[in-house]
Order: sequence, then structure tokens, then C-alpha cells
Amino acid sequence: MLDLESVRLFLLATEFGSLTRAAEAAGTVQPVVSQRLKSLEARLGRRLLDRSPRFLRPTADGLAFLPRARALLAAHEAALRLDAEPAPRIALGLSDHATGLSLEPLLARLRAALAAGSRLELRTGLSQPLRAAFDAGDLDAVVLRREAGGAEGEVLGTDPLGWRGAPDFGLPPDAPVPVALLPEPCGVRAIAIRTLEEAGRPWREALVGGSCASLLAGARAGLGVAPMGRIAAAGAPDLGPALGLPALPSSEVVLLGRAATPAMRDAIRALSAAMRAALAA
Repeated sequence: MLDLESVRLFLLATEFGSLTRAAEAAGTVQPVVSQRLKSLEARLGRRLLDRSPRFLRPTADGLAFLPRARALLAAHEAALRLDAEPAPRIALGLSDHATGLSLEPLLARLRAALAAGSRLELRTGLSQPLRAAFDAGDLDAVVLRREAGGAEGEVLGTDPLGWRGAPDFGLPPDAPVPVALLPEPCGVRAIAIRTLEEAGRPWREALVGGSCASLLAGARAGLGVAPMGRIAAAGAPDLGPALGLPALPSSEVVLLGRAATPAMRDAIRALSAAMRAALAA
């Protein structure tokens, strides 16, 4: 018989690309994950993962085992619900400026860490409205950017802001800086405008978008530059130094959550691990 917890840890290690992050998502420690994965490989008689100090990835046998592992865990979760009890509801809010174009891998890691029957409800948008929804009890947990400091929540890490755009974008020294921004109330918008004005640089709105994806698309098309974090911009380079623009500060990425149920506790733990993995990438 295969040990189901070892199978789950294999899925987490594959999705997170790290034994340490997989351990965080599972609520255990890295040596335990390593030992259980070795036991699973011994039981199957196959090496499932290539490991080195810098990376972790599935082998060919690991890739072949992945869909079977997912099916096995899904069948296990279904077998546990003989009384047709409703799936646990988990309502999360993710700031677009905290996740942006990195949302898809983040959600894949989160889904891998949650029980197969969990009902995930997601809301994305600006940090301030999401915080208000959390305070009102409409959301169980939120991930926000914090530009102005504060002590609430779990600090997941810092994310540097930069001026993102097309690599060949040119800017005459005396021309107003064309900026792609989200609408108010947006903390990144406020800090970008304040930084330009304190540096004595005139600016203009070149694009007011509804998401970080639209900001980056417009900026890459040459409409201007978009102040965005490294995660939200999926690693797009900072053009600020080359264009002579004032440096933007880093800001904290924080998690606020209420672990009212075991399912919610697991979701908050998995969300924390997924965001930490993104920040460390």
C-alpha cells in the first residue's frame, strides 16, 4: 500500500519546487518531507525527483506518476465524504499588485496544498477594498501590499517596485514621464506619483488600467512605464536606472487571515508558503 501522506508531499514538492516550501504548506519540517519522499521512491522502485541545492524537479518517472498521484488523492477525499457533507468554503482576496502576472503559478501551488474537495472562492483587486472586505468578514484571508508600514498580519517578505516597460522604451530628459497606473485608491499609484513629484519629474497618465496585466501590456507596447513589483510583473526588468527615473521603494507583502476551521488553517498555511516561494524565486 502507498502512504497517502507521502503521495501528497510528493505533489507539494513538485508544485513548489522546494522541500522547504512543501513542508511549510503541509505544516511539517523539511527533514520529514525528505524522508517520506525517499520512502515513497523506495516503495515504487523509481526515483521521482531530481534534487540539488538549487532546484528540485520531477524525473521522467515522477512526471508519469503525477496524474496517478492526483487521482489517488482525489479518490481518497471522495471516499471520506460518505455523508455528502458540503465542501469547505475558503474565500480569499489577493491584491493585484501583490500577485499580478504570477497569479497562475501561485494558485496552482495553493490548489495542490488544499484538500481536493475544497471550494475556493477568489477575489482580486486593489489592496484597500480587499482589506475592507476582510474586515467586514466577507473574506477569510487576504494578501496585500503594504506601502505605509504597520504591524498587523504576517509579513511574507518584501517586493521591490520598479519602472516596468519595453526594453527599447526611450524618454527625452525634459519630457513628462508617461505612466501606466491603476485607478485610486491604489498605494502603488500614490507612491509612484509622490516619488516622481519629490524628484521634480513631470508626469502624465498614459494608461489607467484595470489590472497589472493591462498595465504591463500597455507598457510593453511602448505607451509608458508601469510602477510594479517584481512578482506582479513576472520578473520584467526595472527600466528606471536606464531612463534616469527616481528609485521606487520596496514594500511589504502581508497576509491577514482567520483560522476559524481546520480547512481555513490549512488554506492560510498553504497561501503563506506559496507567496513565500514566489518572493524567494
